[in-house]
Amino acid sequence: MADQNESTPAQEQAAAQDPAAQQNAQLLALLHRLFGEAAFTDVEESYGILTATTTREQIHGIIAGLQQDEELQLNFLTTMCGIHWPEQEGRELGMVYHLHSLTRNIRLRLKIFFPIADPVAPTLTDLYSAANWMEREAFDFYGIIFPGHPNLMRILNVEDMDYHPMRKEYALEDGTREDKTDLFFGR
Repeated sequence: MADQNESTPAQEQAAAQDPAAQQNAQLLALLHRLFGEAAFTDVEESYGILTATTTREQIHGIIAGLQQDEELQLNFLTTMCGIHWPEQEGRELGMVYHLHSLTRNIRLRLKIFFPIADPVAPTLTDLYSAANWMEREAFDFYGIIFPGHPNLMRILNVEDMDYHPMRKEYALEDGTREDKTDLFFGR
């Protein structure tokens, strides 16, 4: 069976017919050349954007390298956000990074996962100033800590809140409420 990072003849034929798939295949080859094939797992093409998973130990170096690479020029951090998948033991929390080259129109999505017991991810504030507020949001809603962040504090919720509301640890609705009827909510 072929390695999941290797392309099959069918994928190569599809890439030849689809310019976005061809660009993603070239991008993946460049990523492998710059950082090695072992740096990326779970490589897929979702909604036309190349998506790869790496480790939190490698993410800062990879993103710094991509930002400085003359060929890619991934100089814009479109978004970064926290995620919580409680059913993935040992990988409950994660971060998703969307990078964009404005001059070359290249997009890349990178993901990292880590245990909820160790919610630490490297800060990108030294690379992208926009990461400041996005990291504060991930801290506020998911409890992810970014060592070296210049002002890691809650951004939308009150400071004395002792939980992180976007973690899937709480029921979506209060089942004891009587002031709400399904009639008003289309249920």
